[in-house]
This record gives sequence, C-alpha cells and structure tokens, in this order.
Amino acid sequence: MANEQSIDQFRSQPRLPRFAAPKRYEIFLKPDLIACKFAGSVRITIDVASATRFFVLNAADLVIDNDSISFTSQSSPKEFRPSEIAVVEKDDILVLRFDEVLPLGEGVLGIRFDGTLNDQMKGFYRSVYEHNGEKKNMAVTQFEPTDARRCFPCWDEPAFKSTFKITLEVPSELVALSNMPVVEEKRDGIVKTFIFQESPIMSTYLVAVVVGLFDYVEAISPDGIKIRVYCQVGKANQGKFALDVAVKTLDIYKTYFAVPYSLPKLDMVAIPDFAAGAMENYGLVTYRETALLYDDRHSAAANKQRVAIVVAHELAHQWFGNLVTMEWWTHLWLNEGFATWVSYLAADSLFPEWKIWTQFLDDYTTGLRLDALAESHPIEVDINHASEIDEIFDAISYRKGASIIRMLQNYLGAACFQRSLASYIKRFACSNAKTEDLWTVLEEESGEPVKTLMDSWTKQKGYPVVHVNVRERVLEFEQSQFLSSGSTGDGQWIVPVTLCCGSYSSQKKFLLSAKHEKLDLTEFINSSNADSNLVGTGNQQSGRHFWIKCNVDQTGFYRVKYNDELAAGLRHAIESKQLSAMDRFGILDDAYSLCMAGKQTLSSLLSLMAAYREEVDYTVLSLVITISRKIVNVAADAVPELLNDIKQFFINLLQFPAERLGWDSKEGEGHLDMMLRGELLVALAELGHDVTQHEALRCFGVYLDDRNTSLLPPDTRKAAYVAVMQAVNSMDKSGYENLLKVYRETDLSQEKTRILSSLASCLDPEVVRDVLNFLLSPEVRNQDAIFGLAGVSREGRDVAWTWLKDNWEHIKKTWGSGYLVGRFVTYIVSPFCSDEKAKEAEEFFATRSTPSIVRTLKQSIERVGINTKWVQSIRKEGPLGEVVKELAYRKY
Repeated sequence: MANEQSIDQFRSQPRLPRFAAPKRYEIFLKPDLIACKFAGSVRITIDVASATRFFVLNAADLVIDNDSISFTSQSSPKEFRPSEIAVVEKDDILVLRFDEVLPLGEGVLGIRFDGTLNDQMKGFYRSVYEHNGEKKNMAVTQFEPTDARRCFPCWDEPAFKSTFKITLEVPSELVALSNMPVVEEKRDGIVKTFIFQESPIMSTYLVAVVVGLFDYVEAISPDGIKIRVYCQVGKANQGKFALDVAVKTLDIYKTYFAVPYSLPKLDMVAIPDFAAGAMENYGLVTYRETALLYDDRHSAAANKQRVAIVVAHELAHQWFGNLVTMEWWTHLWLNEGFATWVSYLAADSLFPEWKIWTQFLDDYTTGLRLDALAESHPIEVDINHASEIDEIFDAISYRKGASIIRMLQNYLGAACFQRSLASYIKRFACSNAKTEDLWTVLEEESGEPVKTLMDSWTKQKGYPVVHVNVRERVLEFEQSQFLSSGSTGDGQWIVPVTLCCGSYSSQKKFLLSAKHEKLDLTEFINSSNADSNLVGTGNQQSGRHFWIKCNVDQTGFYRVKYNDELAAGLRHAIESKQLSAMDRFGILDDAYSLCMAGKQTLSSLLSLMAAYREEVDYTVLSLVITISRKIVNVAADAVPELLNDIKQFFINLLQFPAERLGWDSKEGEGHLDMMLRGELLVALAELGHDVTQHEALRCFGVYLDDRNTSLLPPDTRKAAYVAVMQAVNSMDKSGYENLLKVYRETDLSQEKTRILSSLASCLDPEVVRDVLNFLLSPEVRNQDAIFGLAGVSREGRDVAWTWLKDNWEHIKKTWGSGYLVGRFVTYIVSPFCSDEKAKEAEEFFATRSTPSIVRTLKQSIERVGINTKWVQSIRKEGPLGEVVKELAYRKY
C-alpha cells in the first residue's frame, strides 16, 4: 500500500505506479496565439484500484495551479485536496500526496494549469506561416512519444488508455481541429468554443489539437467517412493527390485487416514546422508539408511517391498503433515496423508500375547497415526512462522491423499471414499488445513455431552473414554474425534460407538453425534442369555458366558470401540478364558491405560493378550510385592518386542509362524513369562529368530568368543546383547567391529542401562554412536544417566539424530535446576516415553528451572506425591500380 511513504519514493522510476489509472479525460484548452501561451484545465476520471494516499502522473513545462487541485470520489461526499504537491522535473512527474487514504473506485481529479506554446516542435507548440504577406502563428500538438504531459497533466504511457472529451476556445476566425468531429460550436464575440465528440479509448500520445487558418479539400469514402486534407490558405489543390490516396488506402486496409476504419472522420493537416515526417494521431494525422502536399508543376516524381508512402504509413497506424497499441515503448517496432511494411503493400496496390517492393530494398539495406554496427540495438529494446525513447525511432524499429515482417510473411505465406493479422487486430482492438501476443496469434493460425523463429530476430541485435560454398554436388552453409567492422559477433539465428539454381522455376526453402548445414543438390539440380556436371567444377560448356542464388529476392534479413566459383557464376548471370532486379540489387549490396568489412577486395567489388554496365532498373541503379558515392569519398583518403580514374569508371558506368534517358522527358515515360533521370544527373554532376555540368548550368540560367520553363522540370532541378554549387568558390559566389534567390522566392517546401540539400555540396570549404551558417539563420526552419547537413561535400568535412563544435551549445539548445539533434552528429561525424577524428569526437562529446544522443554518438564514432579500417585495407591492395585503370578506360 502506497500509504506512509514520502514523495521521494516515486523519483527515478521508469514507469508510473498502477494503484490508480485514468478512464476518461475532459480537457479544456485556450491558446493565445499572439502571446504564445495557453491556459487549460483537466478533469480526469480515475479508478483507484488499491489503497493509496498518492496520485502519480506526468506533467512537464506546465505551471500547475495548486489551489485548483481536488479529488472527489463517487463513494464519498468529501472533497479531497492534496497536502503536498511536488513536480519532479527530471522525471516529468507530478506527485500529489493526500493526508487520508483515498476511497477505492472511481472519482474525478481536477487540475488547472498554464503553459507556453513552445518552439521545440513537441508538446503544444507554435508553427509559423504567412497569410496575405503577414506572419502568423498556429498552435499544434505533437505528443509522441512522451509529450502530452507538456500540454496537460496525464498518465502519459501507452498502456493507460482512456477516452477524451476536448473543448477548445479560440479566436473566431480560426479553424480548430481535434481527433473527433465537432458536436457543438458556440460563438461569443471574437471567440469561438469548439466542443468535440468524445473519443474512443486511446493512448495519450495520440491526442491531437490544431488551431490556425486553413483551406481544405474533402472527399467521402465508400464507407461514408469524411476525409479532409487541410493546408495553408491558397494551397488546397496541392492536397488532392494525398486525399485520393487516403480514400483508396482506407478501403485497402479495411479489406486487409477485415476491420473498418473506426472513427467518423479523418483529417490530415500539413504543418509548416514539424520535426518528424508525420504523426498518426487518431483521426487527425499531422504531416510536414513535404510529406502531404504535391504540386503538379513543381513537385518531382520522388515527392509524389513520398506523399503516397507516408500517407499509407500513417493510415496503417489507425489500425496498427491506434486501434491496437503497443503496451510499452519496448514494442515500438510493432507500430512502426508494421506500418512501414503495410504502407508498401498499399502503395503496390495503388501504383503497381512503381515496382515498390523492389524499392523496398532501399529500406531493407538501411536497416542492414545500421544493424551491422556493434552499437546497434535489438528490435525489442529495454526502455528505462522517457529520455531514451527518441533514439529508437530509427532504422531498426522501422526498416529492420518491416524487413523481418516481410521475411515472416514470405515464410508463412501471404494468405496465412493476412488471416493472422486480421485475427490479431480483432483480438486486441481497443487495448494494448506485446510482441509475444502477435507471435501467439501467428502460431495459432499457421501451426508454425513463430515465437522460436522470431525471438532470434527481435531479442538480439544484428543479423548473420551466410557463407555458401559448393563441393561436388553439396552446398555448405555457415552462419556468423556480420559486423561492418570486420569483427565476428557471437549471435546465432534461425535463418529462413531460400535458393534457386540456374532458374527461378525451381526454388528450395529450409531453416538454417545451426552454425553449419549441408544440402545435397542432386535432386534440386535435376528438378531445375541445371547441368550437374557444372556444379563444383568451374566448368563451362557452350558458354553456359552454373549459378546458385541464395536469399531469393532478398526476402531474408541476412547477407550472403559466396565462394569464388559461385560469385563468378552470379556475375555472369547478371551480365546475361538472368536474375531479377531484387537479386541483382542483393548481390551488389552484399558485396559492397563485405568489401567495407574487409572480407573482399575493392578490386573485386569494382569488377562486379562493371557487370551492371547495361543496368536499367531504377532501384538497382540507385544502389550503384550510393555505392559509387561512398567509394569515391573513401578512395580520396585511401588512394588519392587513383581518384580520377575511379571517378571515370563510375562516369562510364552511369553514362549508358543517363544517355538512354537524356535530360528531357519523353512521351510514354514512366514514374521510375523520371526518378532515375534525376538521380543519375545528380551523380554525374558530383563526379565532375563535364557534359552534365555544362548542360545543368545552361538549364539553370534559363530557369533563373523563367521559373515556368519546361527546360528544368522538378526531377532534374537538384542536378542543376548541385552543378551550380560545384562551380561556386569563395572568389565567385554568384551561383550560391542565385540559388538563395530561388530559395527565398519559392513557397513550396519541397523546392526549399531540394535547394538546401544541394548548397553544401560546394567544393570550397569557405563557402560550405557560409552555407552551414545560413542553416542556423531565421530563413531556414529548424526542421529543415538537417537537409543541408546531409549534403556536405568531402572537401567541407573539416569545416563542418569545426562549425559543429563552435555552435554546439546553440544546436543543443535549439534541437536538443528531440531526435533531430542526433542528425547533426551523424551527418557531420560519421563520414570521417581516421582514428584521429574518432578520438576528437570522443573527447569533444565526453562532457557534452546527453541521454538522447548517447547511442547515436557511439554509432557515429563506430562508423568512423569502420571507414578508417576500410581505408587501410584499400591501401594494402596491390593490384588495385591496374584494375581501376583497366576498368576506367575499358571500351564497352
């Protein structure tokens, strides 16, 4: 019984005590958008489950009116007032101590409070927009993961689900939105009061309020759900694409989950200042403008695809996250991994021509790269304090989570998997679930040992590399933990292995649960019509080459290392166009990662890349570009004397697809062609390809005079912007100034981020410093600074590091309360390639680290160590120079 103890007993506890729990909130909020403050009150219906003298709930950055606090119980006529009130700032908790033991059963706790509409893009905050040339404030909430407590006192943990009855008092000219529809609106002079319908049961992090001036577009779903897209006045047409996607996606999910959308309306709102990409608040989804708005004339194909994917992701949460909610943040991946995976399912249904499951491999490899660090974390990670939560909104929870779901679906079969998810949603609707709950349902439906299989993927960090060797007609498999550092971890997994031999017509599946396994290929080879004389002999007959591909279409979350004979067979299969785009992608990405880890030479990787000289698939070529960029940066440190030859090789490799597409779009050309054109031209501009740079500068000159010219459509603008910055130096900054002119004149967020991501690609360190200072200016929204950091050139790295140290206190103060501050560390520290820089970073942050960047900092320093080892191994490669020169000047 929490009875005689003092308030101190509740300090530094990771979770709130369970002796009292909320059932219903009545929340009143009155924001002052000019003074950037708000006043509020809350009446919380509480079930007191065991005898106590305390209420312990969350509150942060609020001024509590102590005299207003009272508790009335249904079982007592008495009004209880706390004798002691304490706010424990370190733990964001409000402790109320009463002199008497509180009656069991339901009662109502009332509290009045005041707060500030902050500039930190969390809690109840202000966002700035322009209307008729005048800057105005809107009030917005962002509560995930633990910031509802900054708006009203509450039990701010996902397991404390309640209903919410919200009332807002706002200036009469403004629009006010919340999770539910308005049931009553009262006008009193210049003030309006909006009373919203009571919500279904949900977690505090899903409560939402938005107040401002908006236009909207509207549609009604086949089920009668009113769907609106809200945006700044004058931009309503830019919401039509997202609206159409939302209407169709709700219908897709209703069928897939066998449960209809559970609220009477769905609003989606574009917010000018927004830290994340979007937030799935129940019935009131908030987005960055770039993730919701699409302009036919000025948005690129990649922008259109992002809008579709993000909308599908957030709407998936209405089922996976909102209707069924994780019990605690340890199970965040249940929300994010599933929403990521399902968003691709929806996008593939809506836009099959996008080949979105092939593009999913970009997410897949992002997960693999992060999880190959010793400083990674398991999918299910213990969270001991709210300050630790931000760091797990990362590629492990999202991308690895989605990838192992795809792996499991492939293992169980699509029909069984869908049936199981529908059962899971029905069973846990309006409540909370843990990872084990999902495995239980999947086991019941499939009859497979799902928990045993999946525990090896969710409860330990990392993943295996499967070594594949062939002797006679026997395949030998060996698994070990893959680490980018080249070390070998001690993890072991149950690996769903798939393979095909010489053709996709015959495939084999098995579970690799031991360290070693052998497979007799005789029957498999016979069924696939492969020539068994070619197996394990290195033999070739009539130009035929034997090949075996493991991890077919990259459905398993692991890497594969083939012996030399099998690797040669796959290289020939790529050249002779026998492999799917997914498998071509997987072979290259595995080889690249093994090379970085020192498990194969750069010479062999470059020779493999030469086999992609006639590649046309968007996703595969996007990977070729990513790897080319990384190799150029590392080679500049490792073998600067070969840098120009390496660049020339990559120029040759990319010219075939670039010349096929050209600068101008063609009639009948598809979405993927438009995305590919942009990426190829950016890469060639960065590599210093004269023809590309010259044309880019010519097009930009025309665009500068005529923003409506067809000569520089949105898909190729970034290539022009990069070429402009490549030509800028401290003696001639005219190109930089021209780009800033375009930036200042556009009101399209996507155009602004395109420009920001190009500015720091300049080769002159002094100009890079100017760019970085510009990112801290009032002209750049805090949410957008990271786009400029991601584009820093190799030549600007040292300047960027000095700039980060010089401005760290300002950066920490401005961005330090969310996950964005980690991006500053990642983007600036990670690219270095020397032990000296790793040591500098360790020393600088030794006294400046905070809980929200501890893991990010360790990962960034580990990446520097990996780059350093790779540089050292490249320097030791004897024949590298000969291979590079032969490849750079080979005539195809």
